[in-house]
Amino acid sequence: MTTNARLRALVELAETGSVRGAAERLVVTESTVSAAISALSGEVGAALIDRHGRGVRLTAAGERYAQYARRILGLHNEAVLAARGEADPENGSIRLAAVTTAGEHLMPPLLASFRAKHPGVVLGLEVAPRRQVWPMLDRHEVDLVIAGSVPAGLDGRPRAVSPNTLVVVGPPDAAEGFDPALVTWLLREPGSGVRATSLSLLESIDMRPSRMTLGSHGAVVAAAVAGLGVTLASRQAVRRELDSGALVELPVAGTPLHRPWHVVSQVDTTASTELLVAHLLAHHELGWQPV
Repeated sequence: MTTNARLRALVELAETGSVRGAAERLVVTESTVSAAISALSGEVGAALIDRHGRGVRLTAAGERYAQYARRILGLHNEAVLAARGEADPENGSIRLAAVTTAGEHLMPPLLASFRAKHPGVVLGLEVAPRRQVWPMLDRHEVDLVIAGSVPAGLDGRPRAVSPNTLVVVGPPDAAEGFDPALVTWLLREPGSGVRATSLSLLESIDMRPSRMTLGSHGAVVAAAVAGLGVTLASRQAVRRELDSGALVELPVAGTPLHRPWHVVSQVDTTASTELLVAHLLAHHELGWQPV
């Protein structure tokens, strides 16, 4: 196996927690995965896995090495795409990641607009909670991230911002005599930036109402429309529900909150990625401005 294939075997073992799981993902035999890990252990000079019950787990050395392996694989993939894009940007590839709300509401019009102008560029989009998308950029697994607040110390290049206003919304019948302490608050999934902001808001106004956690922006909004409670949401993302009257804005101390969207690229970008950045800044109807 090549070094990259061995590194991939280690990363997949770390992700799945088993040799079998890694083999299934890689479509190879379990013995191939075991041989790859053994070869890596020999190169490193330290055991990368040990037995744990009927399975295996990474040692401290293995966990540390796997962190580097992810970055090496991401950087290698980035290097290939950069070389291809440099030769022909209009037929290159761009790896994108976005938090859930941005993925559902900002990315479709952006990608459609870009695709109309640059049909040869291959676009790949990962949609995940905030705690997952920023590490993807750090590990060079994506070329560009679209999310809210940028983590301190991130090794990335901010490129553009777009307004994003967080407001509390609920069904129309919740407006009369509304008391934020006496309703159920619908929360996003763990790892969501909006969930963290919602909890901070409740803490700041010293309220501990009942809560219900749902798995996505769409699920939270649907639950609010159905009358299950209220939620903190991007005004731009629930504009259709507000305009139709299915939801209304509700007054809560400390809101609205202004949490602009950010586009952040790798420090060294591919030529195809630069096409996308130039496109979103040139088309003002998409709502982006340079940093």
